[in-house]
Amino acid sequence: MNSIVIAIDGPAASGKGTVSKAISEKLKFHYLDTGKLYRVIGAKYLEGHEPISVAKNLKTDDLDNYDLQKPDIAKAASEIAAIPEVRASLLKFQQNFSRKMPGAVLDGRDIGTIVCPDAKIKIFLTASLEARAYRRYLELQKTDKELKLETIIDQIKERDERDKTRSSSPLIAASDAKVFDTSNLSIKEAIDHVLYYIQTKI
Repeated sequence: MNSIVIAIDGPAASGKGTVSKAISEKLKFHYLDTGKLYRVIGAKYLEGHEPISVAKNLKTDDLDNYDLQKPDIAKAASEIAAIPEVRASLLKFQQNFSRKMPGAVLDGRDIGTIVCPDAKIKIFLTASLEARAYRRYLELQKTDKELKLETIIDQIKERDERDKTRSSSPLIAASDAKVFDTSNLSIKEAIDHVLYYIQTKI
């Protein structure tokens, strides 16, 4: 019997992390936030380590050793994610994780297209730029009261452009993915919509 793989992709702040984690808990599946892999490498890069070498030797334990929400780490992660050798090294790590039984939920930007193209269930979460920026603003304002919403809009716009135009594994919905727009959905509504869809497919 094969593991059931649920691939959830989408741009920054589309809700994929929150939804994916909730889905994995409800189904008792293993969960991997693949963006964390790039953020850890970004954090190590900022410490002076060589990204390709870090990617080749990444351990699961590394994912819990950093505050990965810092904007400088996010920026470094996005730039590092454009390096083909880094993506190739992390591909094996992610594919091995997807084989965990009874199933695995992986969220990222190229899970349904590159990492797990044969996934039984593929979902692409999206939302308007304004909705995504406002969510990220509320999240980050807890630790940075000086933060401006305009700054977040510019950062996400830049991130989207980088993700969509990179030569290696650009951000794109798989042709067989179910697309959900979460712009006007609460977290609970987004989780309920996605969970209902998954249950009809399993």
